Amino acid sequence: MRQFVMVSAAVFAAALAFWWHDRREAGAPPAPPPLVAIAPPGADELPPARPPKPPLPQRLAAAGFSGGDAVHLRLFKEERVMEIWLKRGQAFALFETVPICSFSGALGPKLKEGDGQAPEGFYEVGRAQLNPASAYHLAFNLGFPNAYDRALGRTGSHLMVHGDCVSIGCYAMTDIGIDDIYTLVSAAMSKGQRSVAVHIFPFRMSDEALAAHAGSAWDDFWSNLKEGDDAFAATHVPPAVFVCGGRYAFTSGAAPPSCARVVSW
Repeated sequence: MRQFVMVSAAVFAAALAFWWHDRREAGAPPAPPPLVAIAPPGADELPPARPPKPPLPQRLAAAGFSGGDAVHLRLFKEERVMEIWLKRGQAFALFETVPICSFSGALGPKLKEGDGQAPEGFYEVGRAQLNPASAYHLAFNLGFPNAYDRALGRTGSHLMVHGDCVSIGCYAMTDIGIDDIYTLVSAAMSKGQRSVAVHIFPFRMSDEALAAHAGSAWDDFWSNLKEGDDAFAATHVPPAVFVCGGRYAFTSGAAPPSCARVVSW
């Protein structure tokens, strides 16, 4: 019996060796390497933390404003920023510049539904255009197409400024950014501002910038936008915006004859 057990053990050992040789010849995967512990970075290896912004009321007070002051918003595509202007006395002053997280399309206006373009031009936002229950955190509708867009047969809908940092034809902000913007706009309307002027430009409208983009199909359109930008720069008061013969017109006085005013809903 003992001799039988010894023979059986020898046969088993040979079979096991043969099986292992077979696996290696067949290219069986090698055993995984041992795990290596990686030490976390030291405190001196971490990037410096960005200090959080103070709360909005504190920032308003430090800049000489308060919640409920009238609001004017100015967006610049190429620079990817929104300027928030608040009324101080008889004119507006710059409160903050915040980043635009995302927008779709290229420089140039929106022409038709589904083209993926974010609008450029002069828009008015009233209370009916605010959406506190947006799927994109908070939102307000720009009112596209406005009187100018309709005069040129442009189509589109649901063009927003909203949160959540994603965009198909809209201007997407961070959730923190839209929190502040929406709060300011809503508070201004609660204090009596009927609508907020939202002016959207392809880039900062300097002569140099226009020259740098010369030759675009939108040269004439952008020159027309610059007229509105110049009107604001002269007074720091958003001008009344009209549409006359397929062009924007700007005035601080009476409406030009046979023109349609750009208004909110």
